[in-house]
Amino acid sequence: MNITKNIGILNALIRITIGLTVLSWSTAKMVKFPWRDSYLFIAICGAMKVAEGIVRFCPVTALYERYQEMEQQQQKAPEHSGEATNNDIDQVLPYNPS
Repeated sequence: MNITKNIGILNALIRITIGLTVLSWSTAKMVKFPWRDSYLFIAICGAMKVAEGIVRFCPVTALYERYQEMEQQQQKAPEHSGEATNNDIDQVLPYNPS
């Protein structure tokens, strides 16, 4: 798997800023309410956004781009003309020895 940069500089800076804001907010709340697990989850999400900004790679964006490429390949695939040939019937129907 080749990881290449798929987000721009401005997007990375926004992700770092928002991620650090969310991370600092959630850790402050965790100090006040340590029994709440939701603040730990939010802290992990904030840290993930900071990491995405530093590395400049977003896995969700990569999945979306891969989906778009697959959609374009399916649109370029040749369509059947509607006539069923003998080869098409052999491929669809299984062999019945009886």
